[in-house]
Amino acid sequence: MNAPDLARLRPRLPSPLHDVDDERFTRRGVRLLLKRDDLIHPDLPGNKWRKLAPNLEAAAGRPVLTFGGAYSNHLRATAAAGRLLGFDTVGVVRGDELADRPLNPSLARCVADGMRLHFVDRSTYRRKTEPEVLAGLLTAAGVDPLHVYVVPEGGSNSLAVQGCTALGAELQDVADVAAVACGTGGTLAGLAAGLAVGQHAIGVPVLKGGFLTAEVERLQRETFGAHTGAWHLEDRFHCGGYARTTPELDAFAEDFEQRHGLPVERHYVAKLLFALKTLTEEGAFPPGTRLAAVVTGRPWEAEQHT
Repeated sequence: MNAPDLARLRPRLPSPLHDVDDERFTRRGVRLLLKRDDLIHPDLPGNKWRKLAPNLEAAAGRPVLTFGGAYSNHLRATAAAGRLLGFDTVGVVRGDELADRPLNPSLARCVADGMRLHFVDRSTYRRKTEPEVLAGLLTAAGVDPLHVYVVPEGGSNSLAVQGCTALGAELQDVADVAAVACGTGGTLAGLAAGLAVGQHAIGVPVLKGGFLTAEVERLQRETFGAHTGAWHLEDRFHCGGYARTTPELDAFAEDFEQRHGLPVERHYVAKLLFALKTLTEEGAFPPGTRLAAVVTGRPWEAEQHT
């Protein structure tokens, strides 16, 4: 089998970098930049492109099986890639109770793009990386283990981390600090590795639990052999967990949209920008700091659900 021709999708790389005139930053002497990875591709925006592209090349046209929750952007992007590039996709979805319900807009879009969905109970889903459990999932999903390419939840593996190093390289010499919202940690792991000496990366987890430091460390060890680049996590801004918001976060996102004409995705980007605003007001960045916020995605219709 041959690797898909990703170039024919015409990704916008490097992604644009936009200055944002926002007095909440400028009055502290901080220059806010938006790294518009959401503009890389309409169906595979942001870190979805950067993480999926090297994995799709490795899949070389084989069916791709991957994992996600009911509103997973990763599942949607994988399904869209399958439609655009002509390979089969299977999505293992967390929550067997969903099999008996009407599909939400996100999963309906996956199906419309040709993805076959397989729903599993949450206990089994948590153990999906165990070899015996994974083998059982592949059999239950009706795929040939010898002729399928498995991508982990969120797309985060060593290939994805390597793909995200280009994000850091694109920010060399233009930012002092680069910040990104984190789900599974792959984007931060690659971003930090791609930055130059003297630059620093910040990850803003959107899930609670405090587990992400170990996961980013693991991904970097598997990819580079050691902790790579200067980075840290800011764990205060998950708002209760994935897909959770607060009235304060919603008000901030709506205000940012009105100020700058940028639709703000709520699950990741809103939490990132709110974190950076708060950190700036707390004096975390010295005057003169060039602060780049990575816009990893755009709002899906389904993301109105919270």
